[in-house]
Amino acid sequence: MLYNMFHGKIHRATVTEANLEYMGSITIDSELLELSGILPGERVQIVDNNNGNRLETYVIAGERGSGVICLNGAAARKVVVGDTVIIIAYAMMDEKEAKGYEPKVVMVDEHNRPINVRGTEKEREIG
Repeated sequence: MLYNMFHGKIHRATVTEANLEYMGSITIDSELLELSGILPGERVQIVDNNNGNRLETYVIAGERGSGVICLNGAAARKVVVGDTVIIIAYAMMDEKEAKGYEPKVVMVDEHNRPINVRGTEKEREIG
């Protein structure tokens, strides 16, 4: 049996752009992708903390160190520049791998600069 497990996350990133005219996807600073283990082209879930919207799209690598978090195409209608989002990626794992896997969680500041990379979250943890 395979399990669909959380493997990487960028926590509380700030949306810097929303481009309705682009074909679709989310553009994310390449440094944040590398730290989180999320790959260009990978499907991600985006959760908007400001309005509760949840959506899925795929990732495009943005300029390294730019802090870019840009929702493109139809996804641009689900966010407002300045919203705080959580970007989550999942991976299929067998039971042995799933039990031993520690996801990568990238905590960012208000300018989407990485401030901490850590593993598993704790119950009732805030921030």
